[in-house]
Amino acid sequence: MTTMTLLDSGQLAGARDWWRGAVIYQIYPRSFQDTDGDGIGDLKGIAQRLDYIAELGVDAIWISPFFTSPMKDFGYDVADYRDVDPMFGSLADFDALVARAHGLGLRVMIDLVLSHTSDAHEWFRDSRASRTGPRADWYVWADPKPDGTPPNNWLSVFGGSAWSWDGRRMQYYLHNFLSSQPDLNFHSPEVQAELLDVARFWLDRGVDGFRLDTINFYFADKELRDNPPLSAGRRNDTIAPSVNPYNWQEHIYSKNRPENIPFLKSLRALMDGYGAAAVGEVGDAQRGLEILGEYTSGDELMQMCYAFEFLSSTPLTASRIAEVFSKLDGVAPDGWACWALSNHDVVRHASRWHLSDAALRAYATLLVCLRGSVCIYQGEELGLTEADLKLEDLQDPYGIEFWPEFKGRDGCRTPMVWQQDNANGGFTDGKPWLPVPAEHLASAVSRLRRLPGGLPEHYRRAIALRHAEPALRTGRQLEMVAEGEVIRFFREGENRKIFVAINLSDRPASVVAPGPGWRGIAGDLGCVIPEKDGRIHLGAWQCCLMARDD
Repeated sequence: MTTMTLLDSGQLAGARDWWRGAVIYQIYPRSFQDTDGDGIGDLKGIAQRLDYIAELGVDAIWISPFFTSPMKDFGYDVADYRDVDPMFGSLADFDALVARAHGLGLRVMIDLVLSHTSDAHEWFRDSRASRTGPRADWYVWADPKPDGTPPNNWLSVFGGSAWSWDGRRMQYYLHNFLSSQPDLNFHSPEVQAELLDVARFWLDRGVDGFRLDTINFYFADKELRDNPPLSAGRRNDTIAPSVNPYNWQEHIYSKNRPENIPFLKSLRALMDGYGAAAVGEVGDAQRGLEILGEYTSGDELMQMCYAFEFLSSTPLTASRIAEVFSKLDGVAPDGWACWALSNHDVVRHASRWHLSDAALRAYATLLVCLRGSVCIYQGEELGLTEADLKLEDLQDPYGIEFWPEFKGRDGCRTPMVWQQDNANGGFTDGKPWLPVPAEHLASAVSRLRRLPGGLPEHYRRAIALRHAEPALRTGRQLEMVAEGEVIRFFREGENRKIFVAINLSDRPASVVAPGPGWRGIAGDLGCVIPEKDGRIHLGAWQCCLMARDD
């Protein structure tokens, strides 16, 4: 079993660049561990299971929203930024969780949803009450066109118009997501100041950083100009399902506005005072990598961002990976990406790409070898597949809206499975908020946690390799090439260079070895070494890692 390294709070605070090359474990709190029998996970449950996460060797946890909320979008509709929803516990429970995590050497990142609130938030109640009140301009309000229709053609990610009518103000308000999630007006200095104070509140409680939801949605065009149409050849379903006409617009006015940069600089300056870091979610199907570069370039903006290239339905072949990094090198040479294969919004990659156990291992090895930071979504280290739920079991309004062509996000949000011999997987003593798939029980932590050669062991060893090799964590990435279905590249650190070749197919392949002076490493990850003919012969989903000290 991997030995945990315990760090005190002073050591945690000391490494200001801890985020660079870090491995972050995402926790979806509703589905992680329930301790009070209501069928919904809670903060005490997270604290109870932190030793398992620490054993994986990750650097930090990211906790999806747990703030006070009516839960129409399961916490991404915030009604109070400075409190914990009672279903998850209390502020005291959160403080205990942070203390426990820090005691295990884990930093804590929380999910800040700044672009919009719930319509139940007191700010929105005040704003909709009057056009002249002190919070009248805290949200994006607009008069109708002369015929009473919405002010422009903007569409919602969740379907339909991005505008809803409010009879109290006799105006439309903007919502890029559900109509119950009105967008804040970032053109208001008071809104910006209030949101920075929200971040300060959680930094003062000891959090080490933030995952920033929809970071490119903060500002909308002040003139509310129509978005232009997007040609059919440029459409894809990375951000919204193909059945949603949201994909038919180029969203140059409803998001991705240049005014976002000064606000991000203010947020970075605040975080720097605490040694904190952020990873921003860039939701854009056409310019995601470019925006990633804009938002992470230099030392005044965000430390990390992630786009959706590795979260899309497009198979992650060797040529696709080389294409993504070639584009990244062109549009974001100084940027810092954070890579993920699964999260709470997309089909789990085991199902999305129909991966075998061997393939899951290959992709885990690939992740820890790439330049950038890494996010792991709860259960992917167990090989969990997407749950196939019935319509009557769905909770996600997104899936209910577009069923059956799009089944929503519930299939990746089913409860974590801790015990094999328990119908609810040890997640709860009550009725779980989403069903626990029977097929997941064979992948329970109780069965796989210490299974020799099991997938969790592979993740532990891969993460340990990343920590042991600074070239993999923070070094340069060079000469990435796809040779058939083999992706190969070099990582270069101070006085050390690492060669990586991974066969991303179920067919044997071979590539030329890097030359003399190299030695094989990572044998415990199933990596092979070159044959005497100077070639590396890779079996299905096999890898070769070699190192040379310069």
